[in-house]
Amino acid sequence: MLVRIANIFLVSLLVGCVTVTEQSANNQFDKIKAAEARISLGLSYLESKDMIRARENLETAVSYAPDYYRSLIAMAHFYQEVGETDQAEQAYKKALRESPKNGDVLNNYGTFLCKIGRYDEADAFFNRAIEQPYYYLIAASYQNAAMCALKSGDQDKAEYYFARSLDHDPNRVVSILQLTQIEIQKAKYREARVRLLKFHNRYGYKASSLGLLIELEKQAGNNTLANKYASVLKDKYPDSIQYQKYVANEY
Repeated sequence: MLVRIANIFLVSLLVGCVTVTEQSANNQFDKIKAAEARISLGLSYLESKDMIRARENLETAVSYAPDYYRSLIAMAHFYQEVGETDQAEQAYKKALRESPKNGDVLNNYGTFLCKIGRYDEADAFFNRAIEQPYYYLIAASYQNAAMCALKSGDQDKAEYYFARSLDHDPNRVVSILQLTQIEIQKAKYREARVRLLKFHNRYGYKASSLGLLIELEKQAGNNTLANKYASVLKDKYPDSIQYQKYVANEY
């Protein structure tokens, strides 16, 4: 059930981006707006795996605004995606020098550190991001911290962070399902059951949530309920991994 770290990099970068010409109406060159346009283009190319055009646009963004944190973390993200770890870290560190209290920079550097296995450092940067005033992606940073804690093998810390993520945003699907998985593993069946029933009331049955319900009821000794949910899973998602696990008796 482990899900990859929910990197909010693209969210934090794309919020507020505008498509602009590189010359403003009064013919004065606006470096930040020009950089934003190139960042937006570069990330779009990166998402579509056009690495050459992605790099070209992101490097242009850095040339327009070399000290602008969004140019720097976009470039760092590119390096990270193409496996240039040292260059990615250099770009993140420059962003930190220029904007040491910027929540987006702190969060994204934390995500980078977690991906390369530096878990304690990552945890510290996620928490620094959360502590910043006027940083509003707190729920996402808690979720990132939780996923990193899971990756490091610290289930208790992950449980705490997922709960804190949901305190700030009760509708975060990844946090709901991951916290439920932990509760099942810790035999907190009542809490897990209530959480999943609320999830289904809001979102309907999903393959992942039905799989958790089957696992929960089997572990709780409620085989009739487990089989009932398995029937729903078969009807709705017969090709899902969760149903294949049920057929293979892996729950």
